[in-house]
This record gives sequence, structure tokens and C-alpha cells, in this order.
Amino acid sequence: MANITFIVDTGCMFSGISGLIDCFNIANQWHATNTGEWLEPLFTTRVLSRDGKAVKVGGGFQIIPDGGFHDFEKTDVVVVPPYLPNADLLPSNASPLLDWIVGSYEQGAMIASVCTGSFVLAETGLLDGKPATTHWFFTKLFKRRYPKVLLEPDRVLTREKGLICSGSISAFYYLGLHLIESFGSSHLAAQCSKAFLVDPSKANQTPYAMFNVHKSHGDKDIMRAQEWIESNFNDAMKMEDLARQIGISPRHFIRRFKRATDETPLRYLQQIRIERAKEYLETTSETVNEITQVIGYENSSSFRKLFKEATGLSPSEYRSRFARGDGLGGSFQSA
Repeated sequence: MANITFIVDTGCMFSGISGLIDCFNIANQWHATNTGEWLEPLFTTRVLSRDGKAVKVGGGFQIIPDGGFHDFEKTDVVVVPPYLPNADLLPSNASPLLDWIVGSYEQGAMIASVCTGSFVLAETGLLDGKPATTHWFFTKLFKRRYPKVLLEPDRVLTREKGLICSGSISAFYYLGLHLIESFGSSHLAAQCSKAFLVDPSKANQTPYAMFNVHKSHGDKDIMRAQEWIESNFNDAMKMEDLARQIGISPRHFIRRFKRATDETPLRYLQQIRIERAKEYLETTSETVNEITQVIGYENSSSFRKLFKEATGLSPSEYRSRFARGDGLGGSFQSA
């Protein structure tokens, strides 16, 4: 039997916790059906707050925990929830929580984070020198804040030495399946994946990532350059000409653009074009060659290569997965 302990704290997002509890309850049902062991569940779960008192979580509703951190001496797995929205992506007065997580790990517990809960786990220092993942939207912030962690942003799940990170809120399914296989069996995990309608073979964040345009840097000249690129992305352009148009020397322009946006101007242009191509693939029936021309590329083979590097999918594969509501194979269509 495996005991799973969930941390609940003010402002955390509870869906990853409640969803995982449902996953383990379903696993217990399948396990009992497979083995006939109805009295001894494979998983037990408990929810703990710092002091055992009720906690108001994201969404404004209250959770009544099973106790406080120090009411239970030992657990097999500690699950850290995400904290959103929060400028720091950390709970307030985090030190007692971080110390308790480290203490649980030192006593032999696995520590698993859901989505931006990886920021909490990284804050303990336990992830230094180890692989990790987080939600694709926060990868740049994570890299800046925790440079010693080996971030793998395309991964939905990472694990090393009992430290597990899952990449998004919905990735709790992959975390649940991983733990079900670890404490149960691959056969049980396969049964549960079918029950959850989750395909573990598609555990990759890259196709879902969108370009995170950063404009809160305060550099007005670079802001003008960004807006010009976004409005003229389908025109042939040289960055030297854009720099002169903005009134900055080309070398200084590239340096300032990189400092403000974390991207080179050319990379920024490529990202904008890829995002526009995604929109065309999702919402139109235009061919890849037509889309190539519309977004400013002349060579469709070069575009296909750039698109595959950015999304992990060919344009046709992307369209097949994400086309929406127009007869192109997207989800949410009426039967």
C-alpha cells in the first residue's frame, strides 16, 4: 500500500490535487477487480495544511485537511500543488513548507510537483543538478531563477532520485499513471490510462506551447520594433534596416532587443511567423505552400523544418491535431 500526502496551502490550485485523488481511487477500483483484494486499497491519500486548519484555495472555496504537516510522521509520496496567480509562484512565508518538504525527502518520501509546483520544489534546492519540467509558459522565468536545475521544458514528466515534476495542471494524469505503475503495475497503469482517456505516448508539451511575447520590459524603442515586426511579419526584412528605422545601430539594437525580450530579433520574427502559421493551420484549409507564402517565407521546405523544430510536429500533423470546428478534423465538433 502506498500513502500519498497532498500539500494544500492558501492560494494553491486544488484541481491537480482533487484530480489525482480521483486517479488513485479509480486505480484502487481496478486493482480490487484484478486481485479480489477489496479490503486493502493500493493507495491511501490524505491532505495536509501547515497547521491542520481549513485553507482557502484558488477559486475561493475552502478545503478542510486531514491534519497538519507534523501530525503524520511518514509518507511514501508528497505532492506539491501549483500556485497561481502569483508573481513569485511560491506560497507566502514558504520557509516552513520548504523545510518540511526537505525533511520528508530525507525520510525517504518521493516528492512530486504539479505544474508550477516545480518552483516550490526547486526553491528547496533538491532539484539542483537534476532534470525538471514546468508549464511551458514559465520556462524562461524558471531558468533565470533556478539556473542549477536541468530544465527540460518539452517534457511532461521528469523523475530522478525520487524527485518528480509534471508540466501542467492536466499533467497530473501522467503523474498519476507514473505512480500507479510504480506502486502497482504496468498492466494497472494501462487500464487506468484507458479509463482516463489519456495516451501516455503523447506526453510532450512542445506542440501546445505558444510564443510568450514579453512587452513589459520598459524599453520603448524595442517595443516599437516588436510592434513593427508583428505588423509586418510577412514582408521581407533585414534587421539592420529595422535598427536604422528605430534609430539604433544594428549591433546595439540586437543587444538591446535580446536584453528586453530574451530573443534575438530574427528569432522573434520566426516565432511570430510560426504562431501565424499555427492560426492558419487551425482555422483554414489553405495548403502548406500557400501558408508559407502568406507568412513571409519563400521556401516551403525551410518553413516545414522551422515548424517541426518549433512544435515537434509537421504542419499536417499539427493541423490534424489542432484544427478546430471547421471540418478539418478538430475536436469539439458535433456528431
